[in-house]
Amino acid sequence: MKFIVIGCGRWGAGLAGTLQDRNHEVAVVDVDPQALERLGDGFRGARIVGSGLDREVLVRAGVERASGLAAVTVADATNIVVARAARELFHVPKVIARLYDPRKAAIYRRLGIETIATVEWGVHRIADLLAYSSLDVSVSIGHGGIDVVEVDVPRLLVGRTVADLSIPGEVSVIALSRADRTFLPTQGAILEAGDRAHLVVVASSVERLKRLLAID
Repeated sequence: MKFIVIGCGRWGAGLAGTLQDRNHEVAVVDVDPQALERLGDGFRGARIVGSGLDREVLVRAGVERASGLAAVTVADATNIVVARAARELFHVPKVIARLYDPRKAAIYRRLGIETIATVEWGVHRIADLLAYSSLDVSVSIGHGGIDVVEVDVPRLLVGRTVADLSIPGEVSVIALSRADRTFLPTQGAILEAGDRAHLVVVASSVERLKRLLAID
């Protein structure tokens, strides 16, 4: 997938490297050419000097085909404006904004912009939110190494058992939602059409889970 990171401070450089390690295409934008040096010699993505507030810069970064964008500059106002532009003008599917003032987070979530305000686990959390595709992250445990995710049971697994949706030590089904109730299933419980599965997954096993679910 293609992702854009706006801002190449500690957050931006760490996020870009994490996404690249997960085999994604990454473009990083910063007004300061020296800031882009934080990416290191091993960074293979695009380094773009310019402001994320500039439409032409976003287009040059590939916003029109991006799967996600994270605005992680040091300025809340810049992050929100860039995030809204990506969401509303370019229809980027996943948009994340770094906020220093968490009191504003609820406002922006109502606008369809997810926000991150905790430095300790933020880099891995943003990478997960951008890259999980059809997997909805509901809770991140610890420093982002383990997540609780939700997914609609795919057609190919209907009629199979919960055990077929589990990978020992990597993915576990903790609950199923069916019609108007949620329950704890046994390993032999049969998956039905319309079920929504709640799973605990190790971050490094997400791609394996997606292959199991046939998610692109």
